[in-house]
Amino acid sequence: MSTIIRKPFRYRYDNVVLILIGINLLVFLGQNLFPQTTAYLSLNTQLVLRYGMVWQFFTYMFAHGGISHLLLNMLGLFFFGTPVERQMGSKEFLLFYLVTGFFAGLFSFVLYWLTGSNYVFLLGASGALFAVQLAYATFFPDSIVYLWGILPLRAPVMVLGFTALELFSSIFGLASGIAHITHLAGFAFAWIYFMVRYGANPWHYLRLHR
Repeated sequence: MSTIIRKPFRYRYDNVVLILIGINLLVFLGQNLFPQTTAYLSLNTQLVLRYGMVWQFFTYMFAHGGISHLLLNMLGLFFFGTPVERQMGSKEFLLFYLVTGFFAGLFSFVLYWLTGSNYVFLLGASGALFAVQLAYATFFPDSIVYLWGILPLRAPVMVLGFTALELFSSIFGLASGIAHITHLAGFAFAWIYFMVRYGANPWHYLRLHR
């Protein structure tokens, strides 16, 4: 069974990151032309449970709440996703992106359902993007990332710092409207993906290169 799960794809590079960015831009255009589509694409517990809109577990990561939300996520996807895709190969990267995004959404869905947050609409690529950032730090632990274009940080330090910030925000900033739990879930499921798919523990790379 483990042999099947870890069987690699034949390597090829197809610029999936640019395709994903293009899809996000087209969806955002559609949201602005037809505002009602946002409710159909975002992830909401009641729409899934009452009306069977199960596609929202995937479509939520392609919808965004505003231009700044979209641009920040797409810039992050471009800068971190491009080298990760080159390292993984396009098929593996696409699988990684969709799987981590799906499970981050599923985890958030269960949490919203348990807490009765029936009017929350989850949208944005942030869960999958945080997974991509963990992959970047795992593959390129010695690289330097300039936070806000000024502060130089090693990639593992950035990832660990973001994780701590999201954990703090999820505990003390629940009223902020930002899906911090989804971000943390993106990290967590990326970690699990590496453990299951590659048989590698990201902590080994993050710990040795802090």
